[in-house]
Amino acid sequence: MEFSIKSVGPDKARCDCIVVGVFESRKLSAPAQMVDKASGGYLSGILRRGDMEGRSGAALLVHGTPGIAAGRVLLVGLGKETEFGEKAYRDAVAASVRALKDTGSKNVVITLSELPVAKRNTDWQARQGALVVHETLYRSDQLKSKKDKAKPPLSAIAFTVAGKDAKSAAAALDQGEAIARGMDLTRELGNLPANICTPTYLAQQAQKLARECKLKCEVLDRARMEKLGMGSLLSVARGSHQPPRFIVLQYHGGKAKAKPVVLVGKGITFDTGGISLKPGAEMDEMKYDMSGAASVLGAFRTLAAMKLPLNVVGLIPTTENMPGGAATRPGDIVTSMSGQTIEILNTDAEGRLILCDALTYAERFDPDCVVDVATLTGACVIALGAVASGLMANHDGLAEELLEAGQASGDRAWQLPLWDDYQEMLKSNFADIPNISGSRAAGTITGACFLARFTKKYRWAHLDIAGTAWRSGKEKGSTGRPVPLLTHFLLKRAGKL
Repeated sequence: MEFSIKSVGPDKARCDCIVVGVFESRKLSAPAQMVDKASGGYLSGILRRGDMEGRSGAALLVHGTPGIAAGRVLLVGLGKETEFGEKAYRDAVAASVRALKDTGSKNVVITLSELPVAKRNTDWQARQGALVVHETLYRSDQLKSKKDKAKPPLSAIAFTVAGKDAKSAAAALDQGEAIARGMDLTRELGNLPANICTPTYLAQQAQKLARECKLKCEVLDRARMEKLGMGSLLSVARGSHQPPRFIVLQYHGGKAKAKPVVLVGKGITFDTGGISLKPGAEMDEMKYDMSGAASVLGAFRTLAAMKLPLNVVGLIPTTENMPGGAATRPGDIVTSMSGQTIEILNTDAEGRLILCDALTYAERFDPDCVVDVATLTGACVIALGAVASGLMANHDGLAEELLEAGQASGDRAWQLPLWDDYQEMLKSNFADIPNISGSRAAGTITGACFLARFTKKYRWAHLDIAGTAWRSGKEKGSTGRPVPLLTHFLLKRAGKL
């Protein structure tokens, strides 16, 4: 897909199709009014006849509009004008792409980027436009034996903006495309089955990414992890025939002595629950338990494409969680890399066991801050659903940065408390800490409280993406989240937003 910015009157845009908006009550948007005037009221006539009401998500393709350069006009419903905002804008762009992807239109001009969105500028609209187009067109058919061999008709999309905004909008559009390509990598990895996307495969993909993007990559095997004392991580890997891996990625775009941002991604390539076996229903979705790892790799692809002036480290502990004769049992006690002992009361609370050693390993980079990303708790799905990721942090300033990045990207998070009061729920008679609380209450928070025991030497935030990393049901598949949140966080830190 080729993206561009145009500063041209909608009536003069030479393309296969021009997209204009219609609000409810059949009110034409400003660009649509220009097309209507050039056509001698052709669009107004269509609206008067009741063929288009302006309902959000509706679309009507019009042929033969006189007086304009475009071969077709797509009328897209915008909903109520007083309620037109961020979601309505994204929905309208998505509706445009859905309506046009199976038509003969190859070269399309979208004027929706000229419509005012409260508290957002043209750059935001261009960036979001690229993200929405990619998301709408994405298909996961890499393992299907029969693919649609016809090339998708849509090959070029231009967003129109005022001339004075063209340069900055073009830069924002490039950012949006880079973020979208990072999300595509995250989706591709997340959608792969666990018999392909093993810890070794994930490490190979990290190495491939490093070669393509000129990153530094190191992969630690079991022997190296044993030497480092990563007993907690290795306890999860004991039941699996697939060897664990610990991936270290480094991007050096900032000053040599500048402290790095460290991103840590949970990489459980399949989670049976171990000896604490999960129910069979929907267990196939546990291939997505490496979505934190996939999102870190996606963020690195975006980071490298945008050449941000930052130093960033990615840490990915990856293993399967399987039952077996050698598997860790409930009641076992293991020693983490930090030296803290952990009583494993439930082997299905394994994500925190691999993350805690990664968080200890992060100390050696003297980080400016650390953000871990994990499909950690089902409790987060109950609390926040599929709309927002859970956010907990030991530093309010870092939490605010991530919340702001979520709002700007449309990949939102919601902060939950991490008060010391909750630490009282994590007590063991036999070890320093249990891996779960004795209660089902506040499961998302107690999961973060466990991780907080290993992050006292730096500023740290935890993103629980259990509800946002993938969709279930008919539209099952990886969402690519939270790559937009992570990259907006990095863009802001790099002074590019």
